Amino acid sequence: MTQSHAGHDLTPLSRDEVNRLARDLTQEERTVLLDHGTERPFCGTLLDNKQDGTYFCRLCELPLFRSDAKFDSGTGWPSFFQPYDPDHIRYIEDRSMGMTRTEIRCPRCDSHLGHVFPDGPPPTGQRYCLNSVALTFEPD
Repeated sequence: MTQSHAGHDLTPLSRDEVNRLARDLTQEERTVLLDHGTERPFCGTLLDNKQDGTYFCRLCELPLFRSDAKFDSGTGWPSFFQPYDPDHIRYIEDRSMGMTRTEIRCPRCDSHLGHVFPDGPPPTGQRYCLNSVALTFEPD
């Protein structure tokens, strides 16, 4: 078992387990999580969420971000300046759409979450730009 600093199991899920978890996804959730799509800006259900709590991977429920790291980036997607645990994010170079970006994925189920950019606020200077459909939220 691979464990994060926060104590969560990061062992990659089997293809069968991912398929089992994906059975109940909507078409939009499938497009984003499994096919690396992006939801339209300013449409996500979690964009304006101001409650205290934790954001989890929609597919495998790994905690990804806390509400105290969320900020309004003005981009139309929920944005965070740091992850729940650095081990809970996988980084992939993305050269699609005629540019180089850093895609972020769940390290356990490999779901596409969004991208990270180096234009966020202090203390990290990072802007983790997430698709609402890639997340679930649990209030404190």
